[in-house]
Amino acid sequence: MSRIGKLPITVPAGVEIKIQDGLMIVKGPKGELKQKVHPRIKVSVEDGVAKVERQSEDKFDRSLHGLTRSLLANMVEGVTNGYSKRLEIIGVGYRAAVQGKKLNLSLGFSHPVDVPAPEGITFEIDKEKKNIIIITGIDKELVGQIAANVRGLRKPEPYKGKGIRYEGEHVRRKAGKAATAAK
Repeated sequence: MSRIGKLPITVPAGVEIKIQDGLMIVKGPKGELKQKVHPRIKVSVEDGVAKVERQSEDKFDRSLHGLTRSLLANMVEGVTNGYSKRLEIIGVGYRAAVQGKKLNLSLGFSHPVDVPAPEGITFEIDKEKKNIIIITGIDKELVGQIAANVRGLRKPEPYKGKGIRYEGEHVRRKAGKAATAAK
């Protein structure tokens, strides 16, 4: 039995889960999310508790069991509380600004970089620390992917540590060639 898949999901008040035509639909106060369900997995909702069950014990069904349960739990969490990622910009002259639904970044290139916000994603700049970008949304996968795309525009480099990194991420620093020449 899957340790993750067998855990029940408590459905908070104000959240509604429907399963129709192989699709999980989760509606809540922050929005609505949809996810396909594999035909070999059965999702049932009774008395405010959602359960995920599988048809057999073969390896493929076991892998889908935990995955489907995690996806459903993430959807319930997303429509109730939402998700956010915080990115930190480090570097002289590196700046970020929100213009409408776009994130405008100055990252040392000859041109500014604009990142459009897809449907369901919002960008913010921290009011106290101007070098923190906050990406929020209800879809955990989409928030993480957008954060990874923004980080990929200027990854933190190991010599000076400049670039975009997740808040709290440790960047392993390297000694430059001056450190080796001193020996």
